[in-house]
Amino acid sequence: MNNELNGVIVIDKPANITSAKVVAIIKKLFRAGKVGHAGTLDPEATGVLLCCVNKATKLAGFFLKGSKKYEAVLHLGVETDTQDAAGKIISTSDGLDFTEKTIQAVFRQFEGTIEQVPPAFSALKHKGIPLYKLARKGEFVTKSPRQIFISYNKILKINMPFITFEVCCSSGTYIRTLCSDIGKELGCGGHLKKLRRIESSGFTINEAVSLSDLEQLVLTGTINDRIISMSDALRNMPEYIADEFLTKKIQHGIILTTKDFMPQNTDNLKNFIKIVDNNNNLITILQFKENRNRYNYCCVFN
Repeated sequence: MNNELNGVIVIDKPANITSAKVVAIIKKLFRAGKVGHAGTLDPEATGVLLCCVNKATKLAGFFLKGSKKYEAVLHLGVETDTQDAAGKIISTSDGLDFTEKTIQAVFRQFEGTIEQVPPAFSALKHKGIPLYKLARKGEFVTKSPRQIFISYNKILKINMPFITFEVCCSSGTYIRTLCSDIGKELGCGGHLKKLRRIESSGFTINEAVSLSDLEQLVLTGTINDRIISMSDALRNMPEYIADEFLTKKIQHGIILTTKDFMPQNTDNLKNFIKIVDNNNNLITILQFKENRNRYNYCCVFN
């Protein structure tokens, strides 16, 4: 394994390990120069963690804002200071005599565009210090509400006091806060008992590989089968195949305009465009600037 391995690998993160630790394990296994993840998971959470290897670390920003899907378990009647099972219990309630209709109605209230207050125990920073570090010292900082979007909340199973549900949401959504807010709306309180991310930016849990299997793939030399190329990883980005002349222009950093190339679908001018060669190798990502009639280079690859 060496620094020539470039691409994205979908990891099924186990519980009780940080996302940063997963990155460190991959970097060591691959003997890679750079590895980064595109969207952290709490240590107790499991599931899809996108890891970008070597040159693909430049693509992480294109995945961070993608939508996410989770399977979660809400524990009603128990509130914790961290909004999940790792925290201290701060209140309990025995009033859990809800009909399924009532529960469904409350879940529907948390669909669409809503405002969410980030939890005090989070990696968000206040004056350069992560909130969770301040919270551990007893200094709870409340951030301003942020707008998020929840496409759907689908209840899978009700086995009181536990409710298993699937949620599809925008990046930046805290599922433990969602659980806490649902509990408050029901009047009994609640916290997140279990969380599994089943999709991130279009990459699903079915594509993911466990850390134990990953090590075996590296030992047998078959890891390339699970690495998604940089071009293929940008699944929803419009593509243009460059000829040799255009490729040389890009490699020399020459300013490009619509005289150099025009996508078949002109709507693509409004988006990022990936430029690949005939072998599907990613050359660059461009963004069209209409007011200047030119393409801006976002990142360029040799």
